[in-house]
Amino acid sequence: MNVLIVEDEVLLAMELESEVEASGCKVAGFAADSKEAIALIQSARPDMAFVDIHLLDGPTGIDVGKRLAAEGIPYVFVSGNLKRIPEDFAGAIGAIEKPYTMNGIQNALQYLKAVVSGVETPSAPASLKVPA
Repeated sequence: MNVLIVEDEVLLAMELESEVEASGCKVAGFAADSKEAIALIQSARPDMAFVDIHLLDGPTGIDVGKRLAAEGIPYVFVSGNLKRIPEDFAGAIGAIEKPYTMNGIQNALQYLKAVVSGVETPSAPASLKVPA
């Protein structure tokens, strides 16, 4: 599985990269702003994505998420402020609150892999807030 990481904080992006690769997935690319993210959605065609809400060009992660949803690409918001997520989650499967644990990311990745693979989806892990 190819995973897009949309995160403007380099250290957090590197941590996510490490966890994605440890789970057996590949990183399809990194984006720190919405323009980069939208270009990568088109060129890299990721299987899933982690998207921060506040990027270098402002709170544009929601727009990136809507684009991913329109393309049928499952994604999860990763944010320090989950209150900024629209009530409908803008099509996201869920959200992980920062600061997160590596175990929380791994559990969310396993859940996402099940969703992407179309296998019977297990219950969402506690680290993943899902839409009501």
